[in-house]
Amino acid sequence: MDKSLVKTSKFLSLILRHDPGAIGLSLDAEGWASVEELLRLAKRAGKRIDEATLRRVVEENDKQRFAISHDGQRIRANQGHSFDVELGLSPVVPDNLLYHGTVARFIDAIREQGLLPGSRQHVHLSADVATAMKVGERRGRPIVLTVRAEAMHSDGHVFYRSENGVWLTEHVPASYIDFGAA
Repeated sequence: MDKSLVKTSKFLSLILRHDPGAIGLSLDAEGWASVEELLRLAKRAGKRIDEATLRRVVEENDKQRFAISHDGQRIRANQGHSFDVELGLSPVVPDNLLYHGTVARFIDAIREQGLLPGSRQHVHLSADVATAMKVGERRGRPIVLTVRAEAMHSDGHVFYRSENGVWLTEHVPASYIDFGAA
């Protein structure tokens, strides 16, 4: 994705995942916003985004962070919200193992408290090590933790899988995490 699309993606992440009020945008209970309203309010806020660019960001985003409704009139973030959103996801049985990318400075807290959602609604987990590595790299030298998701599920923990394949759960207790050499 070229630099202008990356900037637009970051702007959309801010608006659709964390602070729609920054431009006066309203989201419904499921996190959907009107494409027309988003473009109009973004322009008013000094961010010129046309509909073709918006659609390119949605289609080309390597993490598939955003979705456009079937009728093309609405847009939302697939997950990662820092406010309550009902994504309409049904609980699913997870893979045996899932993965979480992090960095060394968080390991002691994770050993003590497990994985917490922080400011987000859910803990985000990956289906493969490579994706978890990419997530961890955002903050430095990555460490990949292995989560015994099937065991968690058997013990009553609920998992969801977002539209873009990210696994979501409310909390991962430390007892379900394999820290490896971390």
